[in-house]
Amino acid sequence: MRIITGSAKGVKLSSLDGLTTRPTSEMVKEAIFSAIQFDVHGARVLDLFGGSGQLALEALSRGAESSVIVDNEKKAAEIIRANAMKAKLFDRVRVHCADWKAFLKTAAGKDRFSLVFLDPPYKDGFIDEVLKKIFDADILSDDAIIVCESAEGGIPTPRDDFSAKLYRYGKTFVTIIKSAELDA
Repeated sequence: MRIITGSAKGVKLSSLDGLTTRPTSEMVKEAIFSAIQFDVHGARVLDLFGGSGQLALEALSRGAESSVIVDNEKKAAEIIRANAMKAKLFDRVRVHCADWKAFLKTAAGKDRFSLVFLDPPYKDGFIDEVLKKIFDADILSDDAIIVCESAEGGIPTPRDDFSAKLYRYGKTFVTIIKSAELDA
């Protein structure tokens, strides 16, 4: 697993051993960033289920302004910090070792994010629950884009004022959600 392009191009990233995390494959990561390439520069990124931090770090390498990476596993948070240091992106990263719900309560109405990555454990309906909490927390900028990775049973349903594009890569589904006004 490595950073594909940008200021940290080629930096190899570490991840947790075992089945605790499921890193995004390089093919899927390339496809995601191809789809959002014009929305990354200057973005304020939230990676709510950080794992290794690779999605947020890729965004920073490509010109995102800053990133908050959240993971509830202490070892994952340590790996995210180490990866950010290795990629020389640590000065633009805040790592929170916290449950996603607790983080959203803390950030509610305070932070504004324009690019959100959701790659939680694959579970039917889970991303919809996370999206509801994100919208309730009022942490999205007006031009926010949310990138969701799931299995087929976990494909999210966007709110009426948001549109979604769905992509499939083998058994992995990527849903890119943005304000319907941005798609007009």
